[in-house]
Amino acid sequence: MSTLDEVETIAAGSRAPGDWKRGALAWSANPSVRALLALAAILALGALFNPSGTFYRWSTHRDMLRQVSVGGMLACGMTLVIVSGGIDLAVGSIVGLVAVLFSMLTIHLGWAALPALGVSLLAGTACGLASGALIARFSIQPFIATLAMMVFARGLAKTLSGGQKISTAVQSADGTYRNVELPRIFEAIDHRILGENVSVVTLVFAACVLSCAVLLTKLLWGRYLYATGGNEKAARLSGVPVDRMKLLAYGLSGLFAAIAGICQAAQEQQGDPEAGQGYELTAIAMVVIGGTSLAGGRGGIALTLIGAMTIGYLEKILSINAVGESSRLMLTGLIIVAAVLLQRSKK
Repeated sequence: MSTLDEVETIAAGSRAPGDWKRGALAWSANPSVRALLALAAILALGALFNPSGTFYRWSTHRDMLRQVSVGGMLACGMTLVIVSGGIDLAVGSIVGLVAVLFSMLTIHLGWAALPALGVSLLAGTACGLASGALIARFSIQPFIATLAMMVFARGLAKTLSGGQKISTAVQSADGTYRNVELPRIFEAIDHRILGENVSVVTLVFAACVLSCAVLLTKLLWGRYLYATGGNEKAARLSGVPVDRMKLLAYGLSGLFAAIAGICQAAQEQQGDPEAGQGYELTAIAMVVIGGTSLAGGRGGIALTLIGAMTIGYLEKILSINAVGESSRLMLTGLIIVAAVLLQRSKK
């Protein structure tokens, strides 16, 4: 080895500790790494607090995936909205509205599955587009516009249902009730396949995740959404159709909320006008815990998927350990705050 080689070797060795620290900091600042570490910590808690070996049974994980699917669908739409620099508080109410509408069409009016699905999906999408129009065309703040839609959609759900759950007990003209058969579409959606190991709603959730992944990573519209959320003014000057992107984000958020509402109705076998209350907070929690920035322009659906798994496993672990709902809500709130503070500390 030449003298020059020896000098370079010594210099490289002297830089190694600093380089290692910088590499470790960069690694820990990666949102994906932080999200995976949070999920790993929750899984470790599940393995530690594991009454009767429940956590090691596939049925526990299968049920968790089923339970988290509706919230995960909302989180898919919420990811698109947050990436574009907005927020959508109306998704929970849209779930209730679509659950009522779908149940009325299929159970009470006897519509076939396909027309009922089409009308229900269009209703949810229309609600999302209305929110997007208020924001894009009239420059109303996303918080205010979607708050108004949240109240309106919930009121419409109660108006359509008469404040009652839409179930197989149908009231006749003389005031008596008769029971009708539950439409097959409800059983098809709330069915388990592959030897009853996977729920259909879980596959629907997976399809929502995949479609969002394609939009955000493979299509030009995805780049436009990131540009809109990153710097709206610069995006406009660069030729990005900002208003259209907002309509796209909120319209898709309404569509995913409609899908979630249909699945909610199928799981409950009825249309409850109160369904979906607080679901918007769960969806936001999944997005934030995954590492997507509330400031917009950063994040992705893979992070949201990790966040959904984290929330799902957390609730399941607390449930199998008989932790009360009030404690679960408080713990979830603390985790959301911690996730946001961690994002700020890594900027």
